[in-house]
Parts: sequence; C-alpha cells; structure tokens
Amino acid sequence: MESIEAYFLNTGFYNVTLGNLIMIVVGCTFIYLAVKKDYEPLLLVPIGFGIILGNIPFPPGLRIGIYEEGSVLNLLYYGVTSGIYPPLIFLGIGAMTDFSCLISRPKLILLGAAAQVGIFATLLGAVFLGSRVAGLGLMDPADPDYLLKAAASIGIIGGADGPTAIFLSSQLAPKLLGAIAISAYSYMALVPVIQPPIMRLLTTKEERQIRMPPPVPAGKRQRIVFPLVGTLVCLFIAPGALPLLGMLFLGNLLKESGVTERLARTARNAFIDIVTVLLGLTVGASTQASTFLKPQSVAIFALGAVSFMIATACGVLAARLMNVFLKEKINPLIGAAGVSAVPDSARVVQMVGQQEVPDNFLIMHAMGPNVAGVIGSAVAAGVLMALFG
Repeated sequence: MESIEAYFLNTGFYNVTLGNLIMIVVGCTFIYLAVKKDYEPLLLVPIGFGIILGNIPFPPGLRIGIYEEGSVLNLLYYGVTSGIYPPLIFLGIGAMTDFSCLISRPKLILLGAAAQVGIFATLLGAVFLGSRVAGLGLMDPADPDYLLKAAASIGIIGGADGPTAIFLSSQLAPKLLGAIAISAYSYMALVPVIQPPIMRLLTTKEERQIRMPPPVPAGKRQRIVFPLVGTLVCLFIAPGALPLLGMLFLGNLLKESGVTERLARTARNAFIDIVTVLLGLTVGASTQASTFLKPQSVAIFALGAVSFMIATACGVLAARLMNVFLKEKINPLIGAAGVSAVPDSARVVQMVGQQEVPDNFLIMHAMGPNVAGVIGSAVAAGVLMALFG
C-alpha cells in the first residue's frame, strides 16, 4: 500500500492544478482552430501540443519540464531563449518568398512601413500602462530600463511576425518570452478573423472595387541584385536586424541566383519544417500555468491585439493617403497586407476584394506590402535593439 501511495503522489492526477487544466484546454483549442478552421495549422498544431506537454503535472525533482536545467525540453528551448530559431526561420522564408511584386512597384514598401506604426504606438501604451500598474510586472528595480525593453518586446507583436517577436523578446525581455510568443503566433493565426472588419470599416465600397493592372514581372538581374542591395541598405540602417534580415536575404539569394537550387529547396522545405516544429513545440511548452497564468500575460495579449489592429489600420489608411497623390489608384485593401504575416495577410486581401468583385485579383499586388512588412518589422526590431539593447 505504501508503494501504491508513493506512486499516486507522483502521478499527474495528484499534482494537477486548475491552471494546468485551463492551459490544457487552451492547447486543445489551438489544435481545434488549426484542424477545424485551418488557422495556421503548421504553427498552431505544434504550439497547441506544446502547451499540453508543458502543463502535464509532475512532482518536484523530476527533470523533464522545460524549465528544469538539462531536461530534453530545456535543451530544445535553448534555441528560443538564445534567439537561434528565428533567423533559421527567416532563412526558409527568404528561400520561399518572391520579391518580384515589391521590385516591380517599390512604392508599395511605404505600406509595409506604415503598418509598423502599430509597433511604436503600442510601445508607448505599454510604457504608460506598465509605469502605472505595478502588478503587471513590467518594471524591475534592478534594471531602470526594463520597462522600455518590455514595452518594445510587447510592441513588436503588432508586426504579426512570430520569429521577430521571439528574437527581440529573447534579447530584451526573456522573462516575457512565453506570453509574447503565444500572443504573436495567435494573432498571426487570427489574421482572417481580425483584419476583414477593420479593412471594411476604413474603406468605401468604391475603393474596395478598384482594379489594379497586373504587376510588371521583375527581371532575373533585378531579383538577384535585390537581396544584395536590401542587405546593405537595411543593415546599415538597423544593424541589430542582421541575424534576421541577413538570413532572409541569404535565403532569397539562394532562390534567385539559379545556381543553388538544391540549397534553396532544402531551406524552404525540410529545414524550415524542422525548425518550425521545434520552435512551436518549445514555445507552447513554455506556457506552464505557474509562470504563464498571470495578469501580465493577459495585459500582453491585450496590448498585442491593439498593436495588430493599429498596424492593420495604418496600412489601409496609408494606401488611401497614397491615392490622393497617385494618378493610377491602388486598392487600399492591399495596405492591410503591410503586416508581415506572409502570405496570410495577402490572402485575406484577396478574399475581401473578391467579396466585392469576384474576378478582381489582388493577391499579387498585396504580396508587395506583405513582404515589405517582413522587412519592416525586422528593421523595427533592429532599431529597438539599438535603442534599448
């Protein structure tokens, strides 16, 4: 009987808490959204399963959790906390992304830049809120600059770029990493839910019906030169973005050079898939109830939503402003793709546009600001690194 009792004391049934059960339900919800609704399944399935793993209760002293030094999950999590996984993800993104739409219409980069306003607006909001509500834990007496670092890490959620959010928070505010990562990936998955109402609210029916001529294809020489010029220009402006943008443009050069197709194919297929599984699983597992279920996490999730909505709105409004000066009008819906959720934001633009005019094809135009948003959010992260790192 003593042996049976000792075994029971070490089971999850004895050690489970209400917080564990809540997080397990959250993990199952993520998997449901991925399978039933097809919301970013490549991200939400490993993240949801990671949340479940991270909240399986176990007795103290058993070295299996993600925060137990030397455990398997802890070793895999090192790729997140050290910022290794995000640049590897960017390598794969670069190898699968076609920058032709941006090259043929470079003015669309302004829409990607406008969408980054949400990052800096939310940074200010997080500073205001964190300085007045001590219970949020956004201040650290030992580090006078911690509030700014935490606010910058929260603000970057507005870029809808999970790897960038993970990279910046791992460098500036590692204690907030779990909540920021979950928020960033949640809003990436919810792009089809959050963006359409904002897009319709800020545009007229006539604007949503604007047709745009097919983009002019970019030449091979332009496609090869672009990652080289992009690397030099962006990294001279924001050297802190070197790990992200360096890998992004390297992946794109592998794709466009025409002589490294084998490397490009590996980067955009098996390589990025492996890193995505490890990143999603460990980010999910980092949400142990004891560390995640706090007012701080709720505040980060709410601020992240505000950041994402502001970013979407600024992209649309910037497109409308550009139309004041352009002879050849652009459909302002494509401004919503300025957030860097590639290619989901562009698909949402296509969906909303075709609800107005079924044979209006906007996705290739939307890919311009979409890939500009990827570059813009990484540059914003580099600027924040330089300011607060």
